[in-house]
This record gives sequence, structure tokens and C-alpha cells, in this order.
Amino acid sequence: MHYAFDFWMARTHPELPWCRYADDGLVHCRTQHEAEALKAELQTRLAECHLEMHPTKTKIVYCKNGKRKGKYANVKFDFLGYCFRPRLVQSFRDMSLFCGFNQAVSPSALSPLKEYVNQMLVAWMMRKFKRFKGYKIRAIRFLQRLAKERMDLFVIWQIGRTGKFA
Repeated sequence: MHYAFDFWMARTHPELPWCRYADDGLVHCRTQHEAEALKAELQTRLAECHLEMHPTKTKIVYCKNGKRKGKYANVKFDFLGYCFRPRLVQSFRDMSLFCGFNQAVSPSALSPLKEYVNQMLVAWMMRKFKRFKGYKIRAIRFLQRLAKERMDLFVIWQIGRTGKFA
């Protein structure tokens, strides 16, 4: 990828900021027309090197925020386990809220963490309470009911599905 992408970008498009990690990359364009032209050029370049872009992962995304208010179909993308999309952000200066294009852990990267927290809760319950000692399924069912009734107990339960307990 160094030769196929990095050197080529530096030589042919030095004005465009970009980043790459392994075979995943991002290029920041100023207009949709510029992005579409670059995508076509890059497809040709990669084909010359016997490579191709992933058909579902490759897309043009509009980085919508408080200053860029256009309406486009794609306004979010995942990169290296983070989901970038328009989000409500609080200013550090005056604590006001505004729309920013920011990152947060992507739901797929968060799933293993949710499962780990739930498994640790099951193990803790089995150690802490006699009625669950040696009864893993009973502890799991209790936590599943609790997660449905009292999602507010753990932030990890408030974010989408609660995840697996077993």
C-alpha cells in the first residue's frame, strides 16, 4: 500500500489530507465532485497494482456539523473501531451544545466489552449472593430481567442492546 497509495497520493494529490492504517484509509475532499473524481482515479490506480477497493466499505461521506448543513445520504462511517457521525457536543468554553462531526466507539467494537462486563457481573453475583452460588443460569436470568427493568443501573445497558450474559 505504500507504493500503491501513499506515494501516489503524495505525488498526484499533495493538497488533499489523508490517513491510512494497514489497508483502511480516508481522504478528505472539499467537494462531492472532487471526491467522486478521486474515487475513480484511485480505482484505476489500484487496478494497475492488481488491487481493488472493497465495494461496501468504500463510500463518499458528508461530514455534517453545525457549519456544514447540507443533506446527503451518507453522513457516517466506521474507521478503526470508531464510528464518525454528527453528534451533539458540549463546548468547553461556555458549556453550550452544538452539532459536531465526532467519533465514538463503533457498536461492533463495543459488543465484546458489553459481553465482558455482563460476564463479570454474573461471576460477581455468583460469588456475592448465596442463592446464585453454583447456579449460573439462575444468575444470568436474574440479570437479564434486571437489565430490561432497570437499564439505568449501568451505562453499558443503556447503549443499544444489553449484550450477552453467558
